[in-house]
Amino acid sequence: MTNTKTKKIRIGSLAIGGGEPIRIQSMTNTKTYDVEATVSQIQRLEEAGCEIVRASVPDMESAVALTEIKKQIQIPLVADIHFDYRLAIAAVEHGADKIRINPGNIGDAHRVRQVVEACRARGIPIRVGVNAGSLEKDLLAKYGGPTAEALAESAIRGVHILEEAHFDTIVVSMKASDLTVCTKAYEIFAEHCGYPLHIGITEAGPVFDGAIKSAMGLGILLNQGIGDTLRVSLTGDPVQEVAAAKKILTFAGLRKFGVEIISCPTCARTCIDLISLAQQAQTALAHIRKPLKIAIMGCAVNGPGEAREADLGIAGGRGEGLLFRKGEIVRKVPEERLLEALVEEANQMCQVWQ
Repeated sequence: MTNTKTKKIRIGSLAIGGGEPIRIQSMTNTKTYDVEATVSQIQRLEEAGCEIVRASVPDMESAVALTEIKKQIQIPLVADIHFDYRLAIAAVEHGADKIRINPGNIGDAHRVRQVVEACRARGIPIRVGVNAGSLEKDLLAKYGGPTAEALAESAIRGVHILEEAHFDTIVVSMKASDLTVCTKAYEIFAEHCGYPLHIGITEAGPVFDGAIKSAMGLGILLNQGIGDTLRVSLTGDPVQEVAAAKKILTFAGLRKFGVEIISCPTCARTCIDLISLAQQAQTALAHIRKPLKIAIMGCAVNGPGEAREADLGIAGGRGEGLLFRKGEIVRKVPEERLLEALVEEANQMCQVWQ
């Protein structure tokens, strides 16, 4: 379910919150001042389906580079700032569509107001980004460590700092690598405030482990209607973060992206090389962008039933297989032509839907 209870705000040309689709974010891992490398990576992210991209701005050279980066990309650009309020202001001046700061460590109230005024003048939202690894010392002492309650209170404190400066175009995130701490923090905050939430499990790990860990945590939140944008934080190519995010939203029933393959795990009844067939099909159908559910089954026991729930499906047999469409048998196909027939049928279905 999408979250209709949060405030709707704009990030560049894109709206989030208030029932808008849950948007997919990622973050560059290039040196931001290297315009060519950063633009190249963002363009790959755009092609993969990323809708909002964030870049670190650790120095003034990186802030200035945002001007040229913005000219060459299509999606909203978020500047990630730590500690130095001057970098936040410079990022705004050089075209950032949103600023991510922690108001608690950006400086005194006067410095926060300067950042707020820069963002207000250009209609740019601020993300209050709280992280378990950089909580305020008094909250760590109060709660005995980086607990969910500490994260939520830090976020609420950051929101209040901005509200006291009469600024309410706010997005909030509370990230931790511990699933229980992270999800509970979002649950606590969601009960108190209606600002859009950017969700994610930080430092989730390498691609395989991190994708599973993120799916678990994000699934808990999404199932409660919590989350307006998300990032799957993986140690690897950020394009893989986008692929994982699309699958999580698809399997959670919130958005649809291209082909979804359902396939059986195989057993002694399987008479064809289904594992290889499923892998080949995933590659051969990757070009399809329209939502399409495809079943690839190893035998007739589960094949027809699963194919009935899919737009298109195949079930293997001895030397041949069946091609299904919406649960109805289209024709028998020789085993060596199963993949070819499946791809042809999928392409034809997509052309009809255009």
